[in-house]
Amino acid sequence: MSRERPDLSMIASDVLAYIEALEAEVEELRQGDESRATRQDAPFEPNEPPTTMNVITISASGMAKRTPRHLYARQRRSGMGVFDLDSAADDPPAFLVIADESAGLILVTTQARAFRLAVADLPESPVRSRGQSLLADFPLRPDERLALAFADRGGAYVAPVTKRGQVRRIGSQYLGKSLQPGSVLYNIAEGGAPAGACWTAGNDELLITTRQGQGIRFGERLVPVRGCLGMRVEPDDEVIGVAATNAEGGIFLLAADGKGTVRLLPGFSANKSPGTGGKVVMKTDALIGAAAVDGHHDIFIISQLGKMIRFQAAEVPAKEGVVQGVNCMTLRADLCTAVACCPVPQL
Repeated sequence: MSRERPDLSMIASDVLAYIEALEAEVEELRQGDESRATRQDAPFEPNEPPTTMNVITISASGMAKRTPRHLYARQRRSGMGVFDLDSAADDPPAFLVIADESAGLILVTTQARAFRLAVADLPESPVRSRGQSLLADFPLRPDERLALAFADRGGAYVAPVTKRGQVRRIGSQYLGKSLQPGSVLYNIAEGGAPAGACWTAGNDELLITTRQGQGIRFGERLVPVRGCLGMRVEPDDEVIGVAATNAEGGIFLLAADGKGTVRLLPGFSANKSPGTGGKVVMKTDALIGAAAVDGHHDIFIISQLGKMIRFQAAEVPAKEGVVQGVNCMTLRADLCTAVACCPVPQL
C-alpha cells in the first residue's frame, strides 16, 4: 500500500533531519537488498583460471560436497557471501578444506581414529548443492563423530592438538595412502577429543588457540615423540585449533561473530617450552579458527546457515598486538563455523 509523505514543515529541524536520515538509510538498505538479489540470481562466473583445486564443505554429521575453487568469486572483506552447502537446519556446515583433486582427504573422529579417501572420489558439485556422506564406507562406533578434516598436503609432520591442550607430531608417512582405516592416532584419555591439526615443515612455530582467545607459541621441535601438554587450558575453556608458520609469519584468527585479524608472530613472543598457560591472542570469547596466511592467500569462511565468502587475506590488517579484529563477514542471525586459507594466483 502506497502512502503519501505527510507535511513535515511544522516539525523541528533536528527532528526533520533525523527522519530524513532514517529515510536515506531505509532506501540504501532497499537498494542493497535488490543488488544482492541480482548478484545471487546471476550464474556463477569463474574468478580465476580453471584449476584442479577444490573447496570441500562438510557438515557436522559428515555430509560433504566438492566444488572447483574457481567457481567462487572473490568479494570484498565484510560481504555477505553466497549460499553453499545445502544442509539440514540441525546439521550445519562445520569443516572447510581446500584441496587438489589429486590429493587425499584425511578424516579424524572424536575417538582419534583416522580414515583417508581420495578427493576425486567425491562427486563434483555446483556451488549451492547438497552433499553426500563421507563416512558411509567407514562405520563409526556409538557416539563417535567427525572431529577433523584436512587434506594431504605433503608436509613433514601433522601436529594434532586436543581440546585439553595435548599436542604431538605425527610423521606424514603414517597418514599416506597406506593408512589403515580406523587407525588410532592417540589415546583420547590423554587430553580428550581432537580439536585441530595442521601440517608442519619440521622446524615451524606452533600457535595453539582456545575458544576464549588465549594462545601459546613455541617451536614444534620442543614436542617430544610421544607428545606432551602443549597448553594449560582453564576448565571453562577449550582448544579450538593449531596453526604452524615461520617465526616471521602471520596467523589468521576468526571469531564466530565474523570478526578476524592476522596476528603476526613477531608480536607474540614464543615460550621456551610448551605446557604453560596462554595469553590473549585476540579479544573474543568465541574464537572458531586459526590458519597460517600471507598476502598471497585467499580466505574462505562458511557460516551456520551455509553462506560462504571468499576474499583476499591482504584485506585484513596484520597486527602485532592484541585486537578485536575487523569485520570479515556480515552476518544476520548467523554465526561463522569454519575457515580455510590457501595460496592462489593474484588476478
